[in-house]
Amino acid sequence: MNAHEIDYVIYGEEMQYVEIELDPQEGVVAEAGSFMMMDDGIQMETIFGDGSAKNKGLIGSILGAGKRILTGESLFMTAFYNNLVGKKRISFASPYPGKILPIDLSEFGGKFICQKDAFLCAAKGVTIGIEFSKRLGRGLFGGEGFIMQKLEGDGMAFVHAGGTMAKRVLQPGEILRVDTGCIVGFTQGIDYDVEFVGGIKNTIFGGEGLFFARLQGPGTVYIQSLPFSRLAGRVLASAPQGGGKDKGEGSILGGLGNLLDGDNRF
Repeated sequence: MNAHEIDYVIYGEEMQYVEIELDPQEGVVAEAGSFMMMDDGIQMETIFGDGSAKNKGLIGSILGAGKRILTGESLFMTAFYNNLVGKKRISFASPYPGKILPIDLSEFGGKFICQKDAFLCAAKGVTIGIEFSKRLGRGLFGGEGFIMQKLEGDGMAFVHAGGTMAKRVLQPGEILRVDTGCIVGFTQGIDYDVEFVGGIKNTIFGGEGLFFARLQGPGTVYIQSLPFSRLAGRVLASAPQGGGKDKGEGSILGGLGNLLDGDNRF
């Protein structure tokens, strides 16, 4: 194997974290901000680029960093190594409520495609790159744009799904239509495109957006019930307006509730 062979355990239900066991000389790479805790003796190193271009010289590092800029990620990733004798453990946490999905890339032909902010961590040796869409429609209306992340190699990788995660195995020619933001990732055999919802009433009053993703098998698709964009939108919609003024749940009853509670700031 090119990637380090790591052992892991996933803990929790709604707010999960993954604990990875590193044998001597094993390592793991992670997105900045996902680290939770680690045993004493693990060495941390900040890597310029995506980590896989570390030994390919300056040009390779710059190209790796450029790919990460395109996906909206930081220029740097963090690598953690166990350079001591004996096993060491390190943990990485979910960024918001949901599930952590372990992916054995050797079972998916060495490649898995996911939305750009789904990646959490992976065994050292896994390449974190970008997947360009060759279709104009997907690029313009695909929700996550024409760039998605691709994980390549033969090791373990971990991605995060918001809310509850669904797994669908599509047979050859089988089609699944999904909200564009609800896609976590899919295997390389999936044909992915974007379709217009259609219909004037659906377009104007449907409330589900103008486009949805069309996924065609064969392959495996992972779907999340709570994309971060949807969660953030609900939080912003419920936030107090105008410097702390609560907009209320239904303006009339909301205002009445404020009055009864002694808060008469209308």
